[in-house]
Amino acid sequence: MSEKKIAKRSVEVLVLSDIHLGTAGCHAKELLRYLKSIEPQKVVLNGDIIDIWQFKKKYWPKAHMKVIKHLIGWVSKGVEVIYITGNHDEMLRKFEGFQMGTLSIKNKVILELDGKKAWFFHGDVFDVTMQHSKWLAKLGAVGYDFLISLNGTVNSLRNSLGYEKVSFSKKIKNKVKGAVKFINNFEFLVTDLAIDNHYDYVVCGHIHQPEIKQFTKGTESTLYLNSGDWIENLTSLEYNQKKWTLYQYDEDLLMRKKENELEAEDSIDQSSKEVFENLLNDFNLLRK
Repeated sequence: MSEKKIAKRSVEVLVLSDIHLGTAGCHAKELLRYLKSIEPQKVVLNGDIIDIWQFKKKYWPKAHMKVIKHLIGWVSKGVEVIYITGNHDEMLRKFEGFQMGTLSIKNKVILELDGKKAWFFHGDVFDVTMQHSKWLAKLGAVGYDFLISLNGTVNSLRNSLGYEKVSFSKKIKNKVKGAVKFINNFEFLVTDLAIDNHYDYVVCGHIHQPEIKQFTKGTESTLYLNSGDWIENLTSLEYNQKKWTLYQYDEDLLMRKKENELEAEDSIDQSSKEVFENLLNDFNLLRK
């Protein structure tokens, strides 16, 4: 009996950011299901894909490795993948300009989409905490990761009792005036500079706040887009037929119906050695 093929959505440009592979809060399994459901023509990984700040050899689940393998699989198929560096993967910034096949590493990039200019960068350059107190930012990242881990434990208990999920970090960000002010300032600074440089779109990550919003300054304007994250929001940006949309995993009912079918593909788990050998095969590095 032949396996049933799952129809995949075509996406002209896919933007992902703040996946934070290597941390307990990363929803790698959900991300993998999403990646398997689409066929992108171009992929922009807009920073903080691998969390090098908090990377530990003891914590690298197979699902995290499978996400990497899937992304590299796209490269091997000729899909253009642009990796834009963020603060949590800032070690890669020294490799800016690196290119292998259709994979490239950039600090920022400008793309022309249907006659309009789109400016992509992670966004930490506009973070005052990052610029002046990196140790404080790293301390905050550790605390954030702990809060996410605690959130997961609490939500597992709530789920068993039939209650909806809650997000501590979201509640804190939405209620603390300083956090709200920071997000507003970030959006204003980014869009103000984008308008001055005549960019039609400015696409960021970093602040884990998915958004599509028009900003105007005088007679000019720009569309601000933030791809969110795969820690709390499970969001991405998709560009199709001259239009941007914000994808939300938890709200994708069709995806939830497909989960059992997609999960079946992961049922035959592989060892780390097998996964790595498959990666080598993808790049034709193993001789037959």
